Amino acid sequence: MLHSNTATSVGHIPSGLFIVAVQDETTNSIDGYLASFVQQVSFNPLIVALAIRPGRPAYDLIKSGKIFAINTVGDHDKSYLKHFWKGYDPAQNPFSELPHQTGQNGGVILEQAKSAFECQLVESVKPGDHDIVFAKVLSSYVMNEESKPLVHVRKSGADY
Repeated sequence: MLHSNTATSVGHIPSGLFIVAVQDETTNSIDGYLASFVQQVSFNPLIVALAIRPGRPAYDLIKSGKIFAINTVGDHDKSYLKHFWKGYDPAQNPFSELPHQTGQNGGVILEQAKSAFECQLVESVKPGDHDIVFAKVLSSYVMNEESKPLVHVRKSGADY
C-alpha cells in the first residue's frame, strides 16, 4: 500500500542513540545532548558525521575546536537517558550527577555508556535545519563489551 506521507518511511531508518558531550575548560562546565543522527563516513582517516541543531551550547564549543565525545548508549543501562530526552535546564546539569571521566584527549566519557569515542571537528555544512558536522575520531573506549548498542526507530522522519 502506497502512502503519501514521505516522512513516514524516512523515520524507519534505524539509528543508534548517543550522548554527545563537550567540556568548556574556561567555565569548568560540561554540556551535552541526545543524538541519533550519527554515522561513520570514512575509514582513512576515521571520520564520523553527526547532525546538530544550531543553537545548542555544545555546538558552539564543538565549532570552536573543543574535543568532544560521542557516547554510545547500550542496552545494558538506559537510566541516564531521562536527563537528555527533552533537554535540561543548565542550572540542573546532569553531568554533575552522572559518573564520567576525561578521555586522553579531553572528551567527556560517560561510565554508563557502552562505548565512546573522542572527536574533533573537521568541517561542517548546513544543508537544512540541522548542521552536519564531520569529525575525526581521535580515540575510543569500550566500557561494556557485552551490551548491544541501543537502536532507535522513529514514527516519522519529520520529528525526533
